[in-house]
Amino acid sequence: MIARPFYHMQSKIFHVLLLLFTISFLTNAFGQPGRKEQDSAIAHFPFKQYFGGVVVIKATLDPWPDTLQFIFDTGSAGISLDSSACLRLGVAASPSSTVIRGLGGSRKANFVYNRKLRFPCFELDSLNFHVNDYESISEVYGFRVDGIIGYSLICRYIVQVDFDKEEIRLYPKGNFRYPKGGTMLKLSMNMIPVVKAPIRNGKGQALGYYYFDTGAGMCLLLSNQFSIDSSLFKRRKFKRTPTQAEGLNGKVNMDITTMEEFRLGNYTFKNVPTYLFDDEANITQYPSLGGLIGNDLLRRFNLTLNYAQKEIHLEPNSHFREPFDYSYTGLIFYLINDRVVVMQVIANSPAERAGFRVGDEVLAVNKIFTNNLMIYREQLKNTGTKVELLIRRGNEMMVKKLPVKSIL
Repeated sequence: MIARPFYHMQSKIFHVLLLLFTISFLTNAFGQPGRKEQDSAIAHFPFKQYFGGVVVIKATLDPWPDTLQFIFDTGSAGISLDSSACLRLGVAASPSSTVIRGLGGSRKANFVYNRKLRFPCFELDSLNFHVNDYESISEVYGFRVDGIIGYSLICRYIVQVDFDKEEIRLYPKGNFRYPKGGTMLKLSMNMIPVVKAPIRNGKGQALGYYYFDTGAGMCLLLSNQFSIDSSLFKRRKFKRTPTQAEGLNGKVNMDITTMEEFRLGNYTFKNVPTYLFDDEANITQYPSLGGLIGNDLLRRFNLTLNYAQKEIHLEPNSHFREPFDYSYTGLIFYLINDRVVVMQVIANSPAERAGFRVGDEVLAVNKIFTNNLMIYREQLKNTGTKVELLIRRGNEMMVKKLPVKSIL
């Protein structure tokens, strides 16, 4: 689920658009509680986390030896390949009548049919990949994104995502004993899981349905339609900070705010960072759904995904009590040809007031010289501070001080 917001916290929403590419209509159906324990995992492999908790796993596409990097995404109704990866490997894609929808529009998808992925200790065969252009996603994260994997893997196994060990474990479908403690979420789904959760903001409250989306590097995304009908805007001193996301056919306006309370199973979160947008294309299928829950919230649990029984088990992990990121600068930079380049400066933001311009090259942040975007973004998370950036503008180098504000 991939989209690009134009402000410092942009990495929290980069994966919204994949959800919006692969939306399915969802049905109400509920599973049964956990049962006997499996003997052992039939496969396990490591993953790496990026900003917002987004999970990346590695595999090869048979018969090529090149290692590919896939975002692990419960918001994907299948599996996809980057168009440049297809060109690099010489994989031919076929046109189809399948239409993918997203922020800003829709288009027909090309497919690569009946392929096999090889992981370190197992193979996944009979895969049909839809082909997409993930160049901008690669620029946003600072590494090559070769594809996105979701339902095509998760539907075949019971899948555990362990954020403490940064490991995914696969178990055969059937009877399963879940970890002790935690909470069980019942799902309604058709390839993309949906969970029910209460939300409160001021005097407004609602029991809504949300996509369960590990591919969205954010906490919550709500449609304005759902928020208005649920009276979530009626809080005193309700603060909304404008931003944008880029969809299939251009930019989409959004706001950043916080919700006073959001409960997931037995666990309640306070002052949750939340994105609001006008869902003109009805991607979230309001009034059926209110929005999505992203991985900046979900990474605080170790997950057991059991699609066959339509249930997900959440177990709090070592990240559970980590504070939310409320920082805001309005400065957007990507990795372009190994250079960190400012791509957007939000109007009336701290970055605009500090004099940044589109096209500025960031050479250092707080005297740290690197092209690792995660390191720079970590430096920009401390609200109430001023961050020192060394930039190049044309042939001139200059130092600028950037205040880090809060969305609270």
